[in-house]
Amino acid sequence: MAGLERVNRQLFPLRDISSVVEVFRDEIVNSSDPDLALLSIIGGAVENSLTCNRAAVLKEAPGDGDGDDEGPAFELEFHIVEALYTQFRSIILGSVDLSAYGDCKYATREVVKKVSDVIWNSLSRSYYKDRAHLQSLYSYLTGKKLDCFGVSLAVVAGCQVLNLNDVHLALSEDHAWVVFGEHGTETSEVTWHGKGNEDKRGQPIGTGLGSLSWLYVNGQPVVCDRHMEVTALVSSINPSLSMTNDVKEVADFQQEVLWLLYDYGHLERYPMALGNLGDLEEINPTPGRPSCLELFSQAVDVSRKCYNNQHVYPYTYQGGYCFRHKMYKEALESWANAADVLREYNYSRDDEELYKELMEIANELIPHVMKAVGSGIDAHSILKDPECFAHLLRLYDGICQWEEGSITPVLHIGWAKPLVNTIAKFDASVRAQLVIDLQDDLDEESTVKEEKGPSKAVTSEAVSGELKQEEPSKENAGDSLNNNNNYSKEQEGDSTSNPRNGSASGVHPSIEALTAACSEKILNPDFLLQGDGEPFVAGVKDEVADLAEIDIPKPLVKKSGANGCASVPTVTASSSTSESITRPAKIKTARISNVYLTTGLSHTEDGRPKLTLSSRKMCGLKDLLLSEKLNTQAISLQLTAQSQVQVGRKTRPGLQEASTGSRPKRSRRE
Repeated sequence: MAGLERVNRQLFPLRDISSVVEVFRDEIVNSSDPDLALLSIIGGAVENSLTCNRAAVLKEAPGDGDGDDEGPAFELEFHIVEALYTQFRSIILGSVDLSAYGDCKYATREVVKKVSDVIWNSLSRSYYKDRAHLQSLYSYLTGKKLDCFGVSLAVVAGCQVLNLNDVHLALSEDHAWVVFGEHGTETSEVTWHGKGNEDKRGQPIGTGLGSLSWLYVNGQPVVCDRHMEVTALVSSINPSLSMTNDVKEVADFQQEVLWLLYDYGHLERYPMALGNLGDLEEINPTPGRPSCLELFSQAVDVSRKCYNNQHVYPYTYQGGYCFRHKMYKEALESWANAADVLREYNYSRDDEELYKELMEIANELIPHVMKAVGSGIDAHSILKDPECFAHLLRLYDGICQWEEGSITPVLHIGWAKPLVNTIAKFDASVRAQLVIDLQDDLDEESTVKEEKGPSKAVTSEAVSGELKQEEPSKENAGDSLNNNNNYSKEQEGDSTSNPRNGSASGVHPSIEALTAACSEKILNPDFLLQGDGEPFVAGVKDEVADLAEIDIPKPLVKKSGANGCASVPTVTASSSTSESITRPAKIKTARISNVYLTTGLSHTEDGRPKLTLSSRKMCGLKDLLLSEKLNTQAISLQLTAQSQVQVGRKTRPGLQEASTGSRPKRSRRE
C-alpha cells in the first residue's frame, strides 16, 4: 500500500483537473517506482466520470461539453480510491501464492502466466477491442471490462503488487506484451489481439514467423521502465465523448501530464506518446512549448535512432499534420516514408488498423489533395513537380512490397482506381522528368558491395558454409531495398546451366519421371476396395522404388536463430557440392540497416529526381508510368494482379509452412 500512503489526502476530494495533475506529479517526481494501480484507478475514474456520464450535457449544449454552469464536472473521494485500490491488491494477493513457485527474486513465465490468468478469468466474457475508455483499472474493478492494452497494464500492475519489479510493458504500435527476467530478456504474451488469440497468453514472442510482422515491429518494441509505463497509461486516455466531440477537461489533463513526463525525459524513447502530444498541441497549443510539428519530427527521429526505423505511425502523424495544414508535398513525402517502413514486413490480417490507415491515405486523402491543387490558388502547384510524382510512386511501391510474400493480398480494384486517377493528373512532361531505376537491374549490375552485410541474411551455423557460396549478386545483404524478388529469374537462368539437373530441358530427372508417371495406372483397385493383392499394379512397384532412390534435393529450413526469432528458408547458388535450398519470394527479417538511410529520392547530375522501384508490381509498371499516353486499364490490371511467387507464404506460429505449390483463392477486401 506504499502508493496509497504517499498520496496527499489534502488534495481530496478531487474536483478539478489541477488537483488530479498534482496527484500524478507527486508520484512521478517523488517516487522512483510510481504505483501503476493507483494512477490507473484515479486516471480512469476521472476519464469515465467525464466521458461516460455526460450524454445529457451534450444534448443540452452541443459543441460544449464543459458543463461549467453545473458546478464540478466530477468529484472523486479518497475512500473510493482506497476501496478500489484495496480490492485490486486483494484479487492479486489472494490468487497468486509466490511460495508455490520457489524463490521468486525475479518473475518466471509461470508466475506471469498465473497473473494474466487471474486478470483474464475475472473479465466479462466479451471482447472490447474497439470500445473506448476500457484501458484502466477503474474499468476493470467497476465493470470487469478491459481492452487489449488494459489487460497488459493490469498484469504489470499486478506483478508490481507482488514486488516483481522486473516485469515491464513492451509496446508495439497496435499490441502489448511483457518482458521480464533478471536482464529483461524474457518475453510473454499476456493479452489478445483480435478474436481467438487468447490461447497465446504465456507464449514467448518470437516463436513464429508472425513475430516479424508489423504487429511485433520486427523485434523493435518500446520496452518501458516504470515511468514510461505511466506515460503509456496517460497516453492511452481517450478524451472522446462521441464520434465528433471530445471532453476538454480530459484532453487538458492528458496534455498537462504528458508535458510533465516530457520535462523529466520519459518521452525520449516513446514515439507514439510524442505523436499523441503533438495532436493535443495542434488543438490547444501551449505557449512556450515546442510546436506540434517539432514533436512529430522528434517522434520520427526517435523511431529512426532507437527503433531501427521500424515504426510507421510517426510518419503518418507527420503526414496527417502536413495534410491538414495544406503542406501537400511534405505530406506525400511523409506517407512515402511510412511506406518505406512497410517494406520490412509482410501483410497479415492482424494488421487491420494499419491497413485502414493506409487505405484512408491512398483512397481519400491523396485524391482530396489532387482535387485541391487542381484549381484555385494552389492550382498545379504539386502537379508540375516530378518529386511529388516520385513520392506517390514510392508510397505504392512500399505497399506492393508489403503485399509480396503475404498470404492475403492487399491491393484490389478499390486501390487501383484512385491511383490511376491520381497519376493521370500529372502531365506526361512531368512524369518524363522522373528517372526510374529497377532494383532487380541494379542487383544484376552490382559487384561485391556489402555496405551493411549481415543485416539482411538470417544465418545459422547449420547452413553457414552454404551461405558463403552464394554469388555476389545475390548477397546484397545490406541493401534494404533488396527483398530477393528476383529469385524466379535467377532460378530460370540457372536451370539450363546447372549440372545437377541432368536434363537438357533443365528439369530435374525425378520431376520428369514423376510427370511421365502421372498418366499411368499405379494403384491396384482391388487392394483399395477389398485389401487383396499388392497396392501397386504390376511393374509399377519397381518403378516407385527406383524413384525413391533418386537424390531429390530437399529444402533446408533453418531453426530459430540466435535472436530467438524463427529463421526463414534461404537459397544458395547451385553447385556440384552443395544442395539447392528453397528460398521464399521475399525474406523479411529483423535488420540492422536503416530504411531511411538507403531509400527515398536521389537526383541525377542534371538535377532530375531519381527513384528506385523494388516491388515486382511497380517494376512491371515502369514503362506504363512514363509513357506519354497512360494505359489506365493495364495499370489497374498490373496493380491488382496476384503475386506470381507464393513460395514464402507464412502460417500461424507453431505450424509448418505448406510446401505445396498451389495458391489459395484470392480473397477481396471489402
